Amino acid sequence: MDKISLLQKRKKQILDAGKGIREEINSLIDADSFVELSCFSFSKNEFYGENAEGEGVVTGFATINDYPFYIVAQNAAVLSGGVSKANCEKIAKCLNQAEKTSTPIIWLLSSLGVQLGEGVSVLEGLASLILKASQMKGTIPQYLIVNGEVYGQISLLAGICDFTYLIDKKSALCVNSPLVLSAKDGKNLSKFVVGGADGLKGAQLSSFTVKDIAEVKKSIVAINELISIPVIDSEEMNESLPALDKKADGKGIISVFDKDSAIELGASYCPETKCFLARVGGIAVACVVFDEANGVELTAENVRKIKDFAEFACCFGLPYVTFVNTLGVKCDLATNNSLVIKEIGEYISVLDCIDAAKISIVYGKAVGLGYTVFAAKSMGYDYSYAFANAKIALFDSVQGAEIEYASDKKVDGVKLQQKYADENSDPINAAQGGYIDNIIQPSFVKQYLTASLQMLLK
Repeated sequence: MDKISLLQKRKKQILDAGKGIREEINSLIDADSFVELSCFSFSKNEFYGENAEGEGVVTGFATINDYPFYIVAQNAAVLSGGVSKANCEKIAKCLNQAEKTSTPIIWLLSSLGVQLGEGVSVLEGLASLILKASQMKGTIPQYLIVNGEVYGQISLLAGICDFTYLIDKKSALCVNSPLVLSAKDGKNLSKFVVGGADGLKGAQLSSFTVKDIAEVKKSIVAINELISIPVIDSEEMNESLPALDKKADGKGIISVFDKDSAIELGASYCPETKCFLARVGGIAVACVVFDEANGVELTAENVRKIKDFAEFACCFGLPYVTFVNTLGVKCDLATNNSLVIKEIGEYISVLDCIDAAKISIVYGKAVGLGYTVFAAKSMGYDYSYAFANAKIALFDSVQGAEIEYASDKKVDGVKLQQKYADENSDPINAAQGGYIDNIIQPSFVKQYLTASLQMLLK
């Protein structure tokens, strides 16, 4: 067979084997922009006696909305997307190119685990691949799409990548087989119940739950533009929000963001702590909104969510804003015996590393530890504001203060109630001590925030 005929034959084999995954890639990228890397890769799996066309993975680069991305897409049609040593080496070449050019990476994962027959070799390949992805964390944005079933060690990438997408009724992500996991608990659950968005709420791995690849594309474009263009012109910087004077709640606070700019991460878990990438007056920011009428009680889970988000803001130099309505640690035995103290300690370390602007706005309550961690000037916030009707105090109620001081016979209960009621009525006491930069009318919060962000831009 002549060389050209051999080339055409091999190319047809590769295209036939990867038809489905290439269609998925094309639905994500700009038309005709994909350039494939290491296309003519063939190895043979002795266990199955089959060739692995393209090593069961498609890699290359393309543009999405004219922005460049590197793409790693596992091909479930080749040996069930099984991971092999050659598969890992092909992916590593793509990651090295992305690192060299500081280009974001998109992973489309679909794999039932490792290919059998390779022994420890495949584990070495996985180790090098996972380490490389981890080394790139915080320097190059990584987007992971669970594009089907993803089982085994490759699922660890979901804990490394910055954004993980689960597709409704298609994605299942598990370290072990969902059938085995379900059977271990004496249950017969579907793979989506075990490894879908609802099944992974406790794992905090799903940044977004989406309907299809088209929704993923829209999200990636929005996030990339926020990161790539930190400041744009905006006509909204002097906008007033009179509705906040009447009612300042979590839903109302979201109106502070520029129109159609807010992207919520991790909406499927810990909904009382909302994390947004957005723009305020044209400036890209990372914002935490504590959203619960009576103030959010801190737990290991919601603090971990905030900590991971703050770490992202730190790595990519985004201004960090907290809209505070939070109490101290939740008062129950389960929380006391959890990782909450450790998570708060780690959050403080991350907060200290943020070099961009740090701004705190107390719109509800900032009580006890909730004030110390999320609003205190001594915690490193550049500016601290409070709404005129906010509450800043040591305890959430007079009764709490009475309980705390019940054993102290020298404390006059009546005087304590009077003093504490005054202290708890407004944030003036904190401002008098120099701990709050300004007490503001809620409707003008966007103007204050925009001005502060402009002053602190680097």
